[in-house]
Amino acid sequence: MLQQFKIIVEKHPDGYIAYPLGMKGIVVGEGDTYEEALSDVKSAIQFHLETFGRDVLNPEQPVLEAFIAEAGVAV
Repeated sequence: MLQQFKIIVEKHPDGYIAYPLGMKGIVVGEGDTYEEALSDVKSAIQFHLETFGRDVLNPEQPVLEAFIAEAGVAV
């Protein structure tokens, strides 16, 4: 069964980090390119599901949309 996930991919000076939305637990992928990070996180999602089962998914509250915003905060 194929399930779609919304995945955030961040570009950093030293590579890319990717993580899915809507899963319980920590699932992260990384790579030198966007494609490598996406491939790595897909593998991490499969491993997470095989290890912990489908209970890590929350079908009652799926992520319908994801937004990225930027806001200035005094630090």
